Amino acid sequence: MPVFSRFLRYFMAVAQHGSIRKASDELHIAASAIDRQVLQGEKILGTQLFERLPSGLRLTTAGELLLTSCRRWSRDLNALQTQLDNLKGLRQGSTDILIPDALTKGFLPTLLGKLRQTHPGIMVSVHVRKSHDMGELLVKGHADFALMFNPGHMRELTVRTHKEIPLGFVCLPSHEIAGLKEARFSLAAEYPMIIPAPPLALWRPIGVLEAETGVKVATVAKADNIQMIKSMVLEGAGVGILSYLDAYDEVQKGQLAFTPITNRKLPPLTLALCVDRSRQLSTAARFIITEIENFFAEQF
Repeated sequence: MPVFSRFLRYFMAVAQHGSIRKASDELHIAASAIDRQVLQGEKILGTQLFERLPSGLRLTTAGELLLTSCRRWSRDLNALQTQLDNLKGLRQGSTDILIPDALTKGFLPTLLGKLRQTHPGIMVSVHVRKSHDMGELLVKGHADFALMFNPGHMRELTVRTHKEIPLGFVCLPSHEIAGLKEARFSLAAEYPMIIPAPPLALWRPIGVLEAETGVKVATVAKADNIQMIKSMVLEGAGVGILSYLDAYDEVQKGQLAFTPITNRKLPPLTLALCVDRSRQLSTAARFIITEIENFFAEQF
């Protein structure tokens, strides 16, 4: 049961989205019920919290004051929860993690599965979001930490650990490229290639490599889905260009081979574990972070 009242939870959701409908979608609560709670709160407080505009709802000065207080109460509540978790030790606790879609397969589910067996009292909530949205979500208290690609600079965030993930050719283990320790990008002109398409971030470094080297990729297919690219490679349709992280699961199982592309001008893809520097982390969150940091040090 949420410690915050329904009114405060509904109010904060409406303030965040500027829309009762969007708040309804997030909370899975009927819009009429949210509207009723907001109106009742305004009546009790004796002041208007939102301006009703054709484009949505905008906070009044009173609403801004209430939202600031709500966020402070939320941080205080999180700090209290952390202290309570510490009293319980690692027997039980919870943590919220933000991850990109690329991590929904591979090392992270495997790692969390093992932790579930060794520490069944820890409950992990995983939220899949776009990397460029994660910084703001962390600062707003939506999670304890985030794994994000190429994090931009935000003074509120601290990078606990990071790894540069190589870009390379993904092929069947029987393919010629699989026998190479590393490969030049020029091989992309010699074999049929299956490459990422927007909005996948990987299409950018491939374009940079084409421009820098003058190599024209022998593209036979494009896909805006990582799994689709791997499926086509597994079917023998061509060689894929992906990051090592994208193919990690299949490489570990021996289904695919990964050969890194060597080029000094290739922009690195960085996977970073980030936290809000002002947030006090629970014992459970710190434990999970430590396990991920150890995995980074040992496996990548």
